[in-house]
Amino acid sequence: MNISDAEAQVMAVLWELHPQSTEEIAQALHDKQDWQLATIKTLLNRLLNKGAISAAKDGRRYLYSPVLQREVWLQDQSLGLLDRLFGGHLAPLVAQFSAERRLSPADLAALKQLIREHEKNGD
Repeated sequence: MNISDAEAQVMAVLWELHPQSTEEIAQALHDKQDWQLATIKTLLNRLLNKGAISAAKDGRRYLYSPVLQREVWLQDQSLGLLDRLFGGHLAPLVAQFSAERRLSPADLAALKQLIREHEKNGD
């Protein structure tokens, strides 16, 4: 499912807490984006049409909840980035990242642990 950056910001609010109304979503995004309520309604309608969220009538308003799971979206985004930019190879991604930002000791330890786990499992 293709979710734009703006739509992803709305999804992040809903993944954090749901269900929420348009006004609640607008309030949650207020400090990050200076969007009008109409913009948020447009983004919600796009997400509804894509099947990423659901809407339930609550009196005169709708309450929105995510259908698309955050973990599924993150996996798709991660694999898409890896495929588009690095031909599906992880090592060049890590090399590029480490050239731009110094890897912390915690990052290095986590990477070493991943390698050990993959070697142990025969991957």
